Amino acid sequence: MESRGKKKSKIHRKKEKPRLKPKEMTNGGGGDANIGSYNYRMFSFFNRKFKINEVKPPPDVNKAFSLFTDDSAHIDADQLRRFLVVHQKDVNTRVEDAEHIIEQVVSRRHPVIGTARNSLTLDDFFYFLFCDDLNGPIRTQVHHDMTAPLSHYYIYTGHNSYLTGNQLSSDCSEVPIIRALQNGVRVIELDLWPGSSRDEIYVLHGRTLTSPVSLIQCLTSIKQYAFVSSPYPVIITLEDHLTPELQAKAAELIAQTFGSMLHLSETDFLTEFPSPESLKYRIMISTKPPKGCLENRSKDSDEENSPNSANELERSESDEEDEEYKSVQAGVSEYKRLITIHAGKPKGGFMEALNVEADKVRRISISEQKLVKVAVSHGLQVVRFTKKNILRVYPKGTRVTSSNYDPITGWMHGAQMVAFNIQGYGKHLWIMHGMFRANGGCGYVMKPEHLNRPSDQLFDPKTTFPVKIYMGDGWRLDFSHTHFDAYSPPDFYSKIYMAGVPADEAKRKTKVIEDDWVPVWDETFTFSLTVPDLAVLRIETWDYNLHEKDNFGGQTCLPIPELKTGIRSVPLHDKKGVKYRNVRLLMYFEFEETV
Repeated sequence: MESRGKKKSKIHRKKEKPRLKPKEMTNGGGGDANIGSYNYRMFSFFNRKFKINEVKPPPDVNKAFSLFTDDSAHIDADQLRRFLVVHQKDVNTRVEDAEHIIEQVVSRRHPVIGTARNSLTLDDFFYFLFCDDLNGPIRTQVHHDMTAPLSHYYIYTGHNSYLTGNQLSSDCSEVPIIRALQNGVRVIELDLWPGSSRDEIYVLHGRTLTSPVSLIQCLTSIKQYAFVSSPYPVIITLEDHLTPELQAKAAELIAQTFGSMLHLSETDFLTEFPSPESLKYRIMISTKPPKGCLENRSKDSDEENSPNSANELERSESDEEDEEYKSVQAGVSEYKRLITIHAGKPKGGFMEALNVEADKVRRISISEQKLVKVAVSHGLQVVRFTKKNILRVYPKGTRVTSSNYDPITGWMHGAQMVAFNIQGYGKHLWIMHGMFRANGGCGYVMKPEHLNRPSDQLFDPKTTFPVKIYMGDGWRLDFSHTHFDAYSPPDFYSKIYMAGVPADEAKRKTKVIEDDWVPVWDETFTFSLTVPDLAVLRIETWDYNLHEKDNFGGQTCLPIPELKTGIRSVPLHDKKGVKYRNVRLLMYFEFEETV
């Protein structure tokens, strides 16, 4: 076999498109139908056959199996329970849990036997370790304290949630809103604008070429899908460009659509936000309260109706206008009553906005660039503000392609709503996905203690975090055999990044495994973490190409505080964050506290 560099350079000098045979596979050892070989047609002259290597357990798996079975050929329920408790640190595992795992593995691998067998062979044990639904890398249940005020949580937040694509010319639709809610997003943003008729309200990105969608379509979709992925509250942030008449209409639509699902405040201003637990299955409205009030108009009316003003007819017409105005104001008052989280962009400078009254809480919004500037000079004051109040950070206006920014700066300073273009793309969106896989994917993640407690001192733990990547598998099942390379199997390598505070950011890379659908790296990397609570492990797998751009083979992001120790199956996702059916890595995680 030629070296990889020679193979690729030789192949890519040939411009003729190869004629490829359908995939050919033969059964491999052990009766595994997925093991075999592929034929690749080369230059229309000859075939190259590449064998798919048998998937074998790494040495660490063999060692663990031998240790917990006392060198027996099978592992029973009690031995499996001990492995899970001691090696995997799943300390609450019961024998019944181990029995369930054995039943699942036997029924999947040996359906003819069914559940008659009550132990696992080494191959069965290896299969179990590679099943992400039975041996996944993170906890899947809600386990954070959900009784603290909303300001104590990071909240999964969308920006311009109704857009299907870019910020200038894409369609506005309820579809991306539905998709966001299905994926656990808890904050939906709607931009409200007057429609083509007098009482119609559109949702669209104003002053752009985006096509509108009606407000009622968006509200109806939110009602239907709000709690399909999480029971915790959905917050609708409104960017309001409506007249008072249309504000009254919006209030009517919101009230009629959500009814008792709406959470209404009993006071004009909150002194502390309620908790996610107390707001289960509730919808909250957050926007800037409407301007104008009935009292101001009353003063104007008194002046107009003074003895030296108009005649009786004019007074009559004025009375009719006043009645209409009072009706509108009643609707505006209802609109104001629906707003439970008062919001607004800061006026008079951001620092002035941070100096809010101690007995009132609210939400303010700033751009990503503004946060970066303020964080440098007034970081502690921002942290102080976010201990009681909500800070929303939104993308800068030049992100017309719906790209995203680094969310870490916002999280470091306690910003609860780091608003993202969920319909967008890129590594920062993947990090957002990873952060909100935490706490059972419910959309609310408790902030680190030092960002919530009444102190200006920041907690600075130090942790050593070894990561071992054994191998990967599943591409041969999810992709055609010519997807990565028309002439040979893929040459996989993985990149491992640590995203977090600046001191913790790091990057590692495995070696390239040539011409193998089941790459075995067996490499260990160690990361030093100062703030593990804000760290996210980002993993990417690529197919190496000498003369062309490398081919994407999957990615995932995992929140460090949620990671389970031991040998774990890590499923990979596509660029949009959709999980592949079969592609996964076998990895090992461990935490070592340092002094």
